[in-house]
Amino acid sequence: MKKMDARRIPSIATERLLLTIPDVEAAPRMLRYVEENREHFAPWAPPEPAGYYTEKFWREYLQTSRRQFEQDSSLRLVFFLRDDKQGAVVGDCNFTNFVRGPFQACYLGYKIAKRAEGRGLMREALAAGIDYAFDTLHLHRIMANYVPTNERSGQLLRRLGFTVEGYARDYLLVGGMWRDHVLTSLTNTRLKPEDVK
Repeated sequence: MKKMDARRIPSIATERLLLTIPDVEAAPRMLRYVEENREHFAPWAPPEPAGYYTEKFWREYLQTSRRQFEQDSSLRLVFFLRDDKQGAVVGDCNFTNFVRGPFQACYLGYKIAKRAEGRGLMREALAAGIDYAFDTLHLHRIMANYVPTNERSGQLLRRLGFTVEGYARDYLLVGGMWRDHVLTSLTNTRLKPEDVK
């Protein structure tokens, strides 16, 4: 496995987006993003931690996100329009719970602002994030699970090449209830066994 360049914070540009782990100065924009989309995210969201709707929470979250990236335990990307890097948050995609060794795997979660839905931006962001997780972080397996009634999420994962592997009952506390989830994964066919250290 190649050594990463001192764990430099990624800046991933796509045709329309810029994905990165913002510094703490983005906390007000993160707070605005979750406040403006509170109802939009609610049906699919786990319970919110204390202080979630405060700027202090988001400053600490962004600091922790950078530290976890440097420690090789997560990649929490936030994305903005490429031509408005200091503008509103469009969405986020989180590759978390890294397990190295023979597994080389993580979990994927994602959400997008209501105003940005239906334009293919989530697919564009996830495709770029997955490429980075596979080609730069050398992960082998990304697992993404969704509530069966969230058809948009299921369709998105299928378009990205994720395969359904199972069905878990009462899997996760989401939207105030224990919800069943469809279990999916995507594997990195480019990662050779000899590249795993």
